[in-house]
Amino acid sequence: MRDLVLAVHGSAVPEAGETVARLARAVERLTGAPVAVGHLDHQRPSLPYVLADRPGAVVVPLMLGDGYHRTVDIPAVAQHFDCVVTRGLSGDPGVGLALYDRLRAAERAAGGPADAVVVAGAGSSRPGGNDGTLAALDHVAHLVPVPVTAAYCSATGPAAPPVADAVASLHTRGFRRITVAAHLLAPGRFTQALAALPDVWAVSEPLADHARIAGVVAKRYAGAQALGEARTATKPSAGATALP
Repeated sequence: MRDLVLAVHGSAVPEAGETVARLARAVERLTGAPVAVGHLDHQRPSLPYVLADRPGAVVVPLMLGDGYHRTVDIPAVAQHFDCVVTRGLSGDPGVGLALYDRLRAAERAAGGPADAVVVAGAGSSRPGGNDGTLAALDHVAHLVPVPVTAAYCSATGPAAPPVADAVASLHTRGFRRITVAAHLLAPGRFTQALAALPDVWAVSEPLADHARIAGVVAKRYAGAQALGEARTATKPSAGATALP
């Protein structure tokens, strides 16, 4: 059984590490595999440090979108250690359901349902980098009877408006109980910015330690394991293997 390494961005906020640690424990229970966490920035241990001790590991990018980190940074590190890099979490129905659960919990805590929802993603300038947020929005929009729109913590153009602008636009249209559904994995500067937004009904908690996210990670790992077993009769090539 290969080791499983969660590749995460990292945050200077201490709660981020605690949230991802809860996810790692849940994934370990689901898979039975040894699970470690490697960071791209802010926190230690770094991803290269972790993979150096686990050559051939399965690397699951803990990323909700297919931006630069998922498509470039993580594969570039993993190729040095003959690791398999799975898909990220973008577009998986489990993410949409986790976001919906967090949204409903935030509404209950606020005292009732929202009359409009803003799905707030991190934001990416890469083509397709915001597709994960849009897929999550689509899942939520099929489950709630109110308008749902997407916005971004790091706005990247007219098609990716800032969250504050989306909230203000909904207020202008007459909506008053606006809930922000945080399409974010762990506490950090983006969740802090969302919590400070004025005139919102509620802001949902990040997703990483939701049980459905652990299920998505376990599914990615199982797919990589199955692929590895199918290739046992072939000679492995050097470098990272990226799964579609």
